[in-house]
Amino acid sequence: MPNITVELLSGRTLDQRREFVAAVTDSAISILGAKREAVRIVFTEIEKSDVANGGVLVSDS
Repeated sequence: MPNITVELLSGRTLDQRREFVAAVTDSAISILGAKREAVRIVFTEIEKSDVANGGVLVSDS
């Protein structure tokens, strides 16, 4: 059973999440041979103030 964890900045719409999980699930089925019902995807939302790139908070850029 593939367990896929996705970290992303908050603000994505429900439709974007639906499209993403459909595409990732289809890929897991095709590439890994997983059963559709066995693919588990968990989103973890993070705020821009919780992430830094190159020493600068994303919220400051």
